[in-house]
Amino acid sequence: MKLDANPFPFEFQLERSALVIIDMQRDFVEPGGFGETLGNDVSLLQAIIPAARAVLEAWRSKGGLVVHTREAHRPDLADCPPAKRNRGAPTLRIGDEGPMGRILIAGEPGNQIIDALAPIDGEIVIDKPGKGAFYATHLQSELQRRGIRGLIFMGVTTEVCVQTSMREANDRGYDGLLLEDCTESYFPAFKAATLEMISAQGAIVGWTAPSASLLAALEG
Repeated sequence: MKLDANPFPFEFQLERSALVIIDMQRDFVEPGGFGETLGNDVSLLQAIIPAARAVLEAWRSKGGLVVHTREAHRPDLADCPPAKRNRGAPTLRIGDEGPMGRILIAGEPGNQIIDALAPIDGEIVIDKPGKGAFYATHLQSELQRRGIRGLIFMGVTTEVCVQTSMREANDRGYDGLLLEDCTESYFPAFKAATLEMISAQGAIVGWTAPSASLLAALEG
């Protein structure tokens, strides 16, 4: 399959590609979660849900592999270094009790993926202690076992966990495409800059495209 993308068309084989949805979890997207405690407007992130849902449904209908990630730490915080937990001045820190349970702790209500994009049986769910989807996770082995070579990314936030995961993927030899209207940042300027960085210099990190391009390719 081929779709219109920046900086040039993106080619992929459905059976050798995966849709990777980064950190669409309640703590980041919903009011009262960790994102809001940092002073962010979570409505910016909620705006991408309809487009992301449409892509997910279309991808599932074609039998494509889906990967979901969650930024999640162990209850004892053994995988959360103090340099991460103590950064900044939030009203709540990782591990603290929040409106939806302990912040960014695996198994807590706030750490779950939002209902609109919730995983179904057969889809891969990766709990990651860092910003990148490959760091300290089994994602690489899961993709290798299935012969995956292309990754189509959605999720939040564009400049942090999404970009980090795309750069990790690039270093491991994957072709990566980011769907422009299915990713968002609390800072619109950061999203815009990230999209430019990813596709610069002949797709130095990867490609970007609107979700309509992918939907058209799947329908064709």
